[in-house]
Amino acid sequence: MLTEVRRNVHSREEIWINDPSRVFVARAGRHELTSTILTSGQVAELVERMLKTSGRRIDVSQPFVDAMLPDGHRLHVVLEGISRGFSAVNIRKFVLRAAQLGDLVRLGSLTQQAADFLSAAVLAGLNILVAGATQAGKTTMLNCLAAAVPGGDRIVSAEEVWELRFAHADWVPLQCRQAGLEGTGEVTLRDLVREALRMRPTRVIVGEVRSAEALDLILALNSGLPGMATIHANSAREALVKLCTLPLLAGENISSRFVVPTVAASTDIVVHLGLDTRGVRRVNEIVAVPGRVEHDIIETEPLFVRGAEGLVRTAGMPGRLDSFERAGIDVHALLHDERVR
Repeated sequence: MLTEVRRNVHSREEIWINDPSRVFVARAGRHELTSTILTSGQVAELVERMLKTSGRRIDVSQPFVDAMLPDGHRLHVVLEGISRGFSAVNIRKFVLRAAQLGDLVRLGSLTQQAADFLSAAVLAGLNILVAGATQAGKTTMLNCLAAAVPGGDRIVSAEEVWELRFAHADWVPLQCRQAGLEGTGEVTLRDLVREALRMRPTRVIVGEVRSAEALDLILALNSGLPGMATIHANSAREALVKLCTLPLLAGENISSRFVVPTVAASTDIVVHLGLDTRGVRRVNEIVAVPGRVEHDIIETEPLFVRGAEGLVRTAGMPGRLDSFERAGIDVHALLHDERVR
């Protein structure tokens, strides 16, 4: 039983069990029902064996679990009682198709000019927000961006579960920890973001922003510390709106009057990803955030937009041109395009 599930995982991007007789897989962004049929006991045994090496648990008091398996797959389980009738299991395989921005060009996710610009933005120390839906390739993009970080920088990353994979000599990856049986010892993503700032980083990377840790992130980025993060959103504009909303979860004393201009000042580039009709991951838009706010709306400058001709350069220009100059980058030459007037 376990061998059959492993075979499905290794040949697919993700496998999930809705009930023992309905085992699905995702391949190239598309879902399909497999012929695998399990029993409730086999599913329970499978979950127990997978969790054994993760140091995490699932029980009535903790009905959800997110864990990393030894071979790098990500496991998520919702216990029966929360999931109706049976436990719901997801196993996501981290498929390493791209390790650098050049690999994304080869795969057709973005153009060479867009890749060169993003690499330059990383070298210049701009803050980059990667947005998109589930399975759009946000973690892969974050890995490729991190691969462009200069070797002399010190990176500290914070994630709920370790998913980032990139080669860097001075990198400290941190992950969250669930509470123990006594209800103590929990380490949240917000704890990790604050702790990362005490570790003398020159870059901070947050795997995914989804709650009050957004406040700590924007405060860190606003202090001049370069960083990157991912967020679930349907567009670059919605990503900024969401990043302005999440810090409000940190407490009643946090207001949008403070958050909106802080997000505008601490975010430089938004990269939005999506899946096309064939399930292929694409960069849909790259947007610059010049730092201006008008009537509580953050102004943006589209740099690259996907249309009928693919990802094309627009007339927009990024902010913080002085950062590019200090890095020895001629951003005007980099973004020059005869078609742009």
